[in-house]
Amino acid sequence: MRHLRALCAIADTGSVRKAAARLGMSQPSLTTQLRRIEKAVGGALFTRERTGSKPTPLGRSVLCRARPIVAEMSALVTAAREAAAHADGARLRIGSNGSRAVAGWLRRTHRRLPETDTTIHIDMSAKALLQMVAANQLDIAFVHELDGFPLPLGAGVERRVLVEQEPQFLAMSEQHPSAGRSVVDFSDVADDPWMVDPTVDDEYGAIRRLFAAADRELRVVQVHDNTTAAELVASGEAVCPCQPTSVPRSGMVIRPLRGDPLTVRLFVAFRARSATAEDIDGLYADLRASYTEAAWANAAYRQWLLRAGSPLLRPAEPGATAPPVPSAPPGPGHPLALRGPTAPLSWPAVHR
Repeated sequence: MRHLRALCAIADTGSVRKAAARLGMSQPSLTTQLRRIEKAVGGALFTRERTGSKPTPLGRSVLCRARPIVAEMSALVTAAREAAAHADGARLRIGSNGSRAVAGWLRRTHRRLPETDTTIHIDMSAKALLQMVAANQLDIAFVHELDGFPLPLGAGVERRVLVEQEPQFLAMSEQHPSAGRSVVDFSDVADDPWMVDPTVDDEYGAIRRLFAAADRELRVVQVHDNTTAAELVASGEAVCPCQPTSVPRSGMVIRPLRGDPLTVRLFVAFRARSATAEDIDGLYADLRASYTEAAWANAAYRQWLLRAGSPLLRPAEPGATAPPVPSAPPGPGHPLALRGPTAPLSWPAVHR
């Protein structure tokens, strides 16, 4: 089955490199595996062209037989996992990118579903989480999608948007010349090195696009170690995009960027056939309450939400009256935190 999945991945992506990334292995390993398969069947299965890897006539013949086998095996594994879940009792598998809303989400979910065995899987790659949802390895995932870099959902996966456009703020040293400003202009930080987490999908691409649009040269510091990243920012060696719910560590401040040039869509992804609408509504409501709580705990983000007239300030139920705007973060019993459902550049040190 491993060999058949490898062949299907190469054919689907049209590239050994892309297939290796999909399968979670190195390109040299997949190339070696392909050579072994070709030796076993007695002929070349793919040709390498400028446009990618194309199946040979023999390759097309093998793929015609391989695809149904792979599909049947995937269906068998999915059915077995679902049967095991029912046999072992109620189980909920949650996935998420790094977010300050996760702890509150779990707390509310545990309180609402005390008899359910709930687990959490954190991965900074939204694409990896969506693949796990599609493969029935997760029941629901909370992911961040960079503006301009749409995420592939996969077959059978649906989504519900939590925040259409979350602004990304900037973490910098408290000694930075712009640290005393309530809002920072991009031009005032364009000459600083910008920190990028290489484990976050498309983060580098989004920052590079921002600099290209401003015709400025980007200097990048790639770090995915929390301690090192925090020290570099606090010491003034780099600035770093971060979620607006982030809490600054010692020696740093977090400021909005004027005009919100970097934004992220936040949504939950799930497999509709394995979850009821009631299940998704409950999990979504728990997450929305937790995110609102985290958002209002940050004074700068609270002011941004007020200026933008965010949907988080409005009641979810049609015809309901909007609650009064609080002057402090909403607690578990506050109407902003507990109302039901309406319909990240991230980095390792500030908010994970």
